[in-house]
Amino acid sequence: MTSLVRFAPSPTGLLHVGNARTAMLNALFAKKDGGKFLLRIDDTDRERSKPEYEAAILTDMAWLGITHDLFARQSERSAHYDAAAARLMASGHLYPAYETPEELDRKRKRQIAMKRPPVYDRSSLKLSADDRARLEAEGRKPHWRFRLSHTRVRWHDLLRGEVEIDTANLSDPVLIREDGSYLYTLPSVVDDVALAVTHIIRGEDHVTNTAAQIEIFAALGAAIPAFAHFPLLIGAGGEALSKRLGSLSLASLRDDGVEPLALASYLAKTGTADPVDLKPSLEVLAAEFAFEKIGRAPARFDPAELSTLNAKLLHGLSYDTAAPRLAALGIPGGAAFWEAVKPNLTRFADAVDLWRLVDGPVTPVIEDAGLTQTAAALLPEEPWGEETWPAWTKAVSAAAGVKGRALYHPLRLALTGLEHGPELKKLLPLIGHAKSLSRLNGETA
Repeated sequence: MTSLVRFAPSPTGLLHVGNARTAMLNALFAKKDGGKFLLRIDDTDRERSKPEYEAAILTDMAWLGITHDLFARQSERSAHYDAAAARLMASGHLYPAYETPEELDRKRKRQIAMKRPPVYDRSSLKLSADDRARLEAEGRKPHWRFRLSHTRVRWHDLLRGEVEIDTANLSDPVLIREDGSYLYTLPSVVDDVALAVTHIIRGEDHVTNTAAQIEIFAALGAAIPAFAHFPLLIGAGGEALSKRLGSLSLASLRDDGVEPLALASYLAKTGTADPVDLKPSLEVLAAEFAFEKIGRAPARFDPAELSTLNAKLLHGLSYDTAAPRLAALGIPGGAAFWEAVKPNLTRFADAVDLWRLVDGPVTPVIEDAGLTQTAAALLPEEPWGEETWPAWTKAVSAAAGVKGRALYHPLRLALTGLEHGPELKKLLPLIGHAKSLSRLNGETA
């Protein structure tokens, strides 16, 4: 049987790196297993779901290189949920409850004060038909809870091993709100059944939910998928990540110049037994994927590590790959420029500032006027190549009686206005004689 995994984001905010890691692990499993990938938009939250967030999800997934074989949107599948709800009501698995949020809050506080777990007391199951009619005559509308079995639910988790949860310690989950809208759980299970999802790969914050969901699968007479719950991705300082944490959204990372393959490599490898290193493609990442490699400790997202991977990718980028992107930035420097500057890039857009060193204008910094005047006088005529810089600086060194930093630092400041930058043996031929002479003379060029 062909495996089917699903990534099911809610369009209530921007995707952040935690969401992206879930998507990545699902995609890599599907690729390695020869399975399929379902992108399901879980938009049951009518108030907070926004079409612009759904559009952003699709943009982010495409940028990251994750393609889907199937697509579903829960807001278009309500007939499936209605039918399932009716079955669960008829079988007695779904029952009406009439407490208001305020009443439930008071119950929870009393239980906590008495040092009891704040588990729903099932008082609504004791209501008679007359009691329900009276409450509804008062204007109360029921929410609907799934009646858990109060037994131990067991499953073999592909990451955590054998898991057992006693549902007697859980509140019967609310599946339908007072207004008739569905919460996450029922549509999720119904879609997993209807779309034949075989593996549910997600964060360990869903472990407890899984016990209730397994019981709903069983109540619907459906096969139960395999589960794999991985530790959550946390911030470099140990903080939880949020989809509303804009600085780690995929959109912000993209805007900051993060390369998609660098992020994909980082998300695939962080928290595993493999070293966090750059890989050439998602196919290679998929071939190396294995649940056994994923550790049980939370995986830390360190922007500095990601920046290192990003730079490594750019440093190895061929000119043929870079050329269209350079053209889009209005940089006509050609292969010689790319080879000169790529070792200095941390993001591709840095090439814009480095092109300015060639094309100008650069305001020179004259640290040693005597040295730069000597250097200007000894500047050779073109044509220039990589041999020009060492030959010229050797002549300047001999004439001025300086070497090392005292020689090279004033020349770099005059030619580029910067303390550091690309190798001048590669950059000097691109700057050319005219601009070099002007800058050595202290003129902006």
